[in-house]
Amino acid sequence: MTSIPRSGFSVTPPSERPATGALRLYGRRVVLRPLGPPDFSAWSAVRLRNEEWLLKWEPKRLPITPDPARDRPAFSTRCHARDRERLHGQSYAFGLLVDGGVVGEVNLNNVNRGPLQSATIGYWIDEQQAGRGYVPEGVVVVARYAFEELRLHRLEICIVPRNAPSRRVMDKLQIREEGTALRFLEINGTWEDHIRFGITSEEWDERRDELTSTWIL
Repeated sequence: MTSIPRSGFSVTPPSERPATGALRLYGRRVVLRPLGPPDFSAWSAVRLRNEEWLLKWEPKRLPITPDPARDRPAFSTRCHARDRERLHGQSYAFGLLVDGGVVGEVNLNNVNRGPLQSATIGYWIDEQQAGRGYVPEGVVVVARYAFEELRLHRLEICIVPRNAPSRRVMDKLQIREEGTALRFLEINGTWEDHIRFGITSEEWDERRDELTSTWIL
């Protein structure tokens, strides 16, 4: 992949971005890759088993919108849309795999170039796999990709204050807390406050060895 200066306004040409099947990011125990239509059964099983655990922290799906966890064509549409977003450099969605099985996702969303050079990170995991450090590991893997391959300058993670499991990920990684944005995002039908956590490329450069040796190598 072509490297670009973090201060630059160019993006990697679509022809130089890896195809879905080629893009793999590796941690110590996790593998991250874009999901495709063949992943429906595995992804659906995890999502359906964890609805109570997950949906309270996610935007509410419109009743007229097919549920990709229950509708195979809707899941395929979701995968193709995310492929297009990746090919245009708008977002990079990754399934989180442990021992070859899908246990969650870590996504790099809302990629902004120009003077911002920023993105947001979102994540979820199977409740049965929570607390084992897979998400912090996945976040570090995606952060390394964002800073060292995509050459972004800033990453942000936004969390509902009472979402203790997600906040523990930030605690484990010691990501800087920046403050609270009031009524920031619609979550499960309610405009929720979010604590904003951030890390810049300068901080990554200072902490690269520590984070990679703890979570990746």
